[in-house]
Amino acid sequence: MILDPVTLTQALIRCPSITPNDAGALDVLQVALEDLGFVCTRLPFEQEGEDAIDNLYARLGTKAPNFCFAGHTDVVPVGNKAQWQNDPFAGNIKDGILYGRGASDMKGAIAAFVSAVSEFIENKEKFQGSISFLITGDEEGPAVNGTIKMLDWLVAQGEKLDYCLVGEPTNPTHIGDMAKIGRRGSLNSVLTVKGCQGHVAYPHLADNPIPRLVRMLDGLISHKLDEGNDHFQPSNLEIVSIDVGNTASNIIPAEVVARFNIRFNNEQTNEGLQRWIRSVCDNVGGDYSLEMKSSGDAFLTLPGRLSNIICDAVKKATGHDIELSTSGGTSDARFIKNYCPVVEFGLVNKTMHKVDECVVIDDLMQLTRIYHEILMAFFKE
Repeated sequence: MILDPVTLTQALIRCPSITPNDAGALDVLQVALEDLGFVCTRLPFEQEGEDAIDNLYARLGTKAPNFCFAGHTDVVPVGNKAQWQNDPFAGNIKDGILYGRGASDMKGAIAAFVSAVSEFIENKEKFQGSISFLITGDEEGPAVNGTIKMLDWLVAQGEKLDYCLVGEPTNPTHIGDMAKIGRRGSLNSVLTVKGCQGHVAYPHLADNPIPRLVRMLDGLISHKLDEGNDHFQPSNLEIVSIDVGNTASNIIPAEVVARFNIRFNNEQTNEGLQRWIRSVCDNVGGDYSLEMKSSGDAFLTLPGRLSNIICDAVKKATGHDIELSTSGGTSDARFIKNYCPVVEFGLVNKTMHKVDECVVIDDLMQLTRIYHEILMAFFKE
């Protein structure tokens, strides 16, 4: 039984699974996988005082190697629904384009891989190894009760992933443009510099925190973190907000807050950057506080068997040479990289998170063909 990726994508889109709500999306996927012979395990995780978030692990076969497809069925909110020309949860098709929230990110890719697997096992009754799905409902949210806890569960169960393909939308304009073999790390910081409020005409009776903040920020942005390397662009620090909250022109404020983000390559570490930020602020001195939170270190899956298989599959299906990149934001691959080699490859990302998110039907079919070629090459005896 070969499953149609278009029909399955529509079924998934029609589940309004705005994170953290599942809205039946995992049920749709589980039914499709169980019909193909997969053993499915639902993995709800929760934090105290919060509703559980559902996740799904499915495996076909018991032997190694275990080739895993990872992804998420949760989607971002639709925003202003009135701006949509197409119902975000209807899964309508117009002029060869399928519209709906999650079409690109990433229900379409999930459906494409399920369809590719159905064709693979239809034509190849026996293969040496296993195919698995690691699907979370907590990727677009805090990412606390999803992939991280699923991976811990796998270890506790003695399950091993040998290679992982993440179906995030990676292509800028056409299917086969780009795959991600790594991602930069991300460090968010909130810097609060404190002083003493007073009248601007009597500065000796006050303590203006703004000049100290300016010197701290100047020390941060004037320092070049690194030159980048063969796989990564240089690390960069971007100031995203400076807030005083002062509406008066004759008052020295009591404090000022700045927010900044560092996207960093594998020349840096989260711990090293935090030490550097504190040292810059300490050199200026005064009363300040720092809140720093990293969503993950940079990682790199060096070109090898998995990326070679993907490159060959893309070349065979499209005739194009794919770019192996580390650009863009973060994904759950940052967690999976601690367990096995991981590469991201999915649909075109031009409409992800946008109004009238969509996927071209031909792109969906082409991705399905590429995924099928990947499976054929990986399990080639």
